[in-house]
Amino acid sequence: MGALQKKLARWIAVVAAATLVTVGLAQTEWHRSLEDFYYDYWHVFSGVRYKPQHAVFITVDDATLAALKDDPLAFWAPYWGQVIGALKQAGVKAVGLDYLYTVSAEAWLRKLKLPDSTISREYDTPFRAILSQGDTILITQLIDLPDGQVALLQPPDDQRLVLPGGNNDLGIANLFPDPDKHVRAFYPVMLPDPALPGLAFNMQLALRALGEDPNKNEWQIAGTTFTRDLKRVPIRYAGPPGTIPTISMLALLQPNALANPELQVLRGKVAIIAANNAGTSDRHFTPYSRGARADQMAGGEIHANIIETILSGRYPRPLPLALEIGYVAAILALGAWFFLTLGVGAGAALGTLMLFAVAPPSFLAFQHDVVLPVAELQTGLAAAFLMTLGLRLTGEEREKSRVRQIFGRYVSDEVVNVLLDDENRPDLSGEARTVTVLFSDIRGFTTMSEKLSAHEVVEMLNAYFTRVTAPILTEGGLVDKYIGDAVMAVFGSPVAYPDHARRAVRAALGMAKEAANFKDWMQQRFPDRGLAQFGIGVGLFTGEAVIGDIGTPKRKEFTAIGDTVNAASRLEGVTKDLKIVIAASESTVKAAGPGVRTGKEETLTVKGRSEAIRVYEVTGIDEPAKPS
Repeated sequence: MGALQKKLARWIAVVAAATLVTVGLAQTEWHRSLEDFYYDYWHVFSGVRYKPQHAVFITVDDATLAALKDDPLAFWAPYWGQVIGALKQAGVKAVGLDYLYTVSAEAWLRKLKLPDSTISREYDTPFRAILSQGDTILITQLIDLPDGQVALLQPPDDQRLVLPGGNNDLGIANLFPDPDKHVRAFYPVMLPDPALPGLAFNMQLALRALGEDPNKNEWQIAGTTFTRDLKRVPIRYAGPPGTIPTISMLALLQPNALANPELQVLRGKVAIIAANNAGTSDRHFTPYSRGARADQMAGGEIHANIIETILSGRYPRPLPLALEIGYVAAILALGAWFFLTLGVGAGAALGTLMLFAVAPPSFLAFQHDVVLPVAELQTGLAAAFLMTLGLRLTGEEREKSRVRQIFGRYVSDEVVNVLLDDENRPDLSGEARTVTVLFSDIRGFTTMSEKLSAHEVVEMLNAYFTRVTAPILTEGGLVDKYIGDAVMAVFGSPVAYPDHARRAVRAALGMAKEAANFKDWMQQRFPDRGLAQFGIGVGLFTGEAVIGDIGTPKRKEFTAIGDTVNAASRLEGVTKDLKIVIAASESTVKAAGPGVRTGKEETLTVKGRSEAIRVYEVTGIDEPAKPS
């Protein structure tokens, strides 16, 4: 399998595994709570999302309680009747009373066994009268019993029996928060049995506003089908607490209340009467309860938001499962490809960037009621990165570490990076390859070293090698070895550059320039030593050589051997006889291409070769002009 095929196979495996891990974790409770975190903050960042059109919140607020402080809440039936009557006169479509009494005021008075009086028989009459007119929904409540059973609390008989719609004028008011206590969804139907008052309070009000029959088993509302099945439906909140139009109940108790222009908002709406005073327990966390304020929302306003959701037909909707998996897999595929292609550090940096980058698309989609995953993608990207990191640590990175160990000291970092790509990696077990070999040494080094101490010789060689090695590395050459004062370099291995001969010529010219500059260093460092003028010779030969990792199991080195190496070494020696700096074989000059400037030419027979070599003095190279 080729390098590209291996990389593709690893990529596909990482994407598939990361996607499976992500989709699996997305079903867990803790992971859903992470998605809810982003979902909630999209609400907070959005603020008011739309202007409510269908519901009004009639609040029993602190002002109302203060005005009626002498009347216990249990004896408010006359006030309920007055307020509901005013709402109907104002043109509301339906009224919901979000207060549950298990006993009426009259029944409680009779329980006291007081002398018979009109008040114990007629106190609730105005309230019963308004209830009997219809279009008013009272609440029921599901409660958990100690034995694990569920009971349904209902209004007292003397209120319930006057309702013209019977069970159809009752609605279950329970709100069902998620495990983190935030209310994000509702159940339109809570008891599927049509014989029971099983519809939600908000659903009953929405049906009443539309004139729909609550006895049906299926309803079409604003393009959405509702059935009697238990189904969780997300709430499309209009905004934070206070977004739903709010009117104090006290305003409706005033004389000539309907003359108040602020009450014009009531016409054609669904009105919910509920508590919103400082001491009420009917407050709940919603998606807007994140951040610094973390305000809770009154239960009545939540019901109003649910009515807005039902009647508008718009809901926050996740992508279909297949589409969501495709979306997640596409993002993970992109991330995994970069993780496999880039180094660990760059991959980690890009991965961190992607962790943040997946959030804005989700926020933008939320503005159109589409819920895109964020935590799911972040988990997947983290999993993909860890998987690719595991691949590197267990296999690929070990091999790359070996490549760095073998070549890191002898080639430039750029060449090492090229070698780390499988397609460019040499066969360490040995291969024949056409290369250009460079040999260079210092003229008169033996005589020079006799005039220097051992420390000075080492100092001089290190300074010299540092300078002349730079052009070799710049041109992508391999510093094969240092032999005393000599340098052997190979071009075309380990990276098979097609222009290896031209690179070798440029490197030789660069070494000659560095050697010329090194004369000044020698004169400054070793004045008055009587040293000969510093100079070098460079030999270049292009031909086939055997390349491989050669040595014993305990010590090996990547090197080139063969006739080409011998010829390059002999040409370096020829430079002394020809009194030139760079001697290149005809094969090198031809392979280097146009622009190589030459001086002296000789045909020589060198030791170890039966065939003569045409030798050229190299004096420079002209590079073709770059197109403007």
